Amino acid sequence: MTTTVLHIDASARRQGSVTRSLSQRIVTRLAPDRIIRRDLTTALPQITGDWIAANQTPADQRSADQRAELAQSDALLAELQASDTVVIGLPVYNFSVPAALKAWIDLVARAGISFRYTEQGPVGLLTGKRAILAVASGGTQVGSEIDFATTYMRHILGFVGITDVQIVAADRMALDPEAALSSANQAADRLAA
Repeated sequence: MTTTVLHIDASARRQGSVTRSLSQRIVTRLAPDRIIRRDLTTALPQITGDWIAANQTPADQRSADQRAELAQSDALLAELQASDTVVIGLPVYNFSVPAALKAWIDLVARAGISFRYTEQGPVGLLTGKRAILAVASGGTQVGSEIDFATTYMRHILGFVGITDVQIVAADRMALDPEAALSSANQAADRLAA
């Protein structure tokens, strides 16, 4: 079976990032046939009024400018659609996700492509995939009442149809970094075994 992993790094730090190291460890252990890399330190555009107008115009009626406006979003969606597993290096910044990751989410959460509206509510269209969140935080405990990062990511991934979400956490690094890293590395190894 051919497997494709979409590996997303959301840390602003290119060097010394716990989530980059942890997400790479997970990807290496998964040993996929193909890896698609997306490093969010290369800034993605924010959605704009022109982007919204282009997105709301039926595909067969879009102008060349509107197609160009959606080109980055289309490319990101193609990466997501091509993957079997999404591994996201997720640092917790101020109790939530980095702005770079939010920009990625805004560009891939598109009605009619990654989800659709029904009378019963929205339905995700990216089913049959799994996501692994490689999380690091200074003081926020994953799953606590102040953890808005992993709860948001579980919600938004489920919204687009990815309901198999696993978390490998190196949380509360400010308290005991060695223990947090050791526990996370062990969890990563078990996850990929």
